[in-house]
Amino acid sequence: MTGGRLPVTVLTGFLGSGKTTLLGALLKRPELSRTAVIVNEFGEIPLDHELVEASDEQIVQLSGGCLCCALRSDLGITLAGLLDRRARGELPRFERIVIETSGLADPAPILHQLMTDPGLASRLAVGRTVTLVDAPTGEATLGRHPEARKQAAMADRLLITKGDVAAERVPALRAALAALNPTAIQADCLHGGIDPALVIGDAEEPERALPESVLLEAGHSDGVGSFAIVRDAPIGAVALLLFLQTLAEICGERLLRVKGIVALAEAPDRPAAIHGVQHVFHEPRWLEGWPSADRRSRLVFITRGVSQAWVETLLAVIEAEAAEAGSGRAH
Repeated sequence: MTGGRLPVTVLTGFLGSGKTTLLGALLKRPELSRTAVIVNEFGEIPLDHELVEASDEQIVQLSGGCLCCALRSDLGITLAGLLDRRARGELPRFERIVIETSGLADPAPILHQLMTDPGLASRLAVGRTVTLVDAPTGEATLGRHPEARKQAAMADRLLITKGDVAAERVPALRAALAALNPTAIQADCLHGGIDPALVIGDAEEPERALPESVLLEAGHSDGVGSFAIVRDAPIGAVALLLFLQTLAEICGERLLRVKGIVALAEAPDRPAAIHGVQHVFHEPRWLEGWPSADRRSRLVFITRGVSQAWVETLLAVIEAEAAEAGSGRAH
């Protein structure tokens, strides 16, 4: 948990990608004990009878301290209700939440709500966004459906399902996913079998070191593209704040996701972890130290119609203005 807040994993994927199979398998694993899972309809998940302990309208309690909650109203209301009942001792003291979206869902509004709802942001922390893509139809689905591209572009983990029935299509699918989202970790997921740590993890993990191959602008699909900005020199705190504010104001919904780690001139030994979704940014989170020997600032952008050159120019202009203003104050 992060500062006492419960981590939330968003599990998404296009229709038929295998979310039901994965979630059904995960619920049987001890690593998922003390987990609350929110789904759209109970009927979508094949819960074994021996797992079910009790039921009350929207909530099914499972063995091992887990529970499933049907989402039939506003997500914020559902989350707040679960947290309040947990606090009153009416539900098991679950330690994490997994939200399973419908096949056509856009994960951005969910992440927005977790980051901006005052009643939730103080109690919940954004964890991983995990997207399933099936091998038989995944590449074609990415080509035809913008919803599928956005789900893949916003993911931290991309799980390739049904690779055993379409092994010949997996390499091309991996390449398509890497072009769309080069920083997401890819893994195979057959019949729901996966290391649970890939799905649940910890909340707000620091950005891992990026390989050189993803530091160049990646391919684009329907205007959705990925690129990374890397800086050797630390960035001033004022310049960083103005940069993020300007990005959010100008780009808005075209800024699908921004994640990264930044060396600040004022505290180069304690980097700031950055996390933004569209026009909303978390307050930078200060890390105790660098997660690797690479101390460069690295910001990864998933955007629709926003070019790397424009973003780099914006940062350079703001840095120059902030430096000039600081020089004026010094005199």
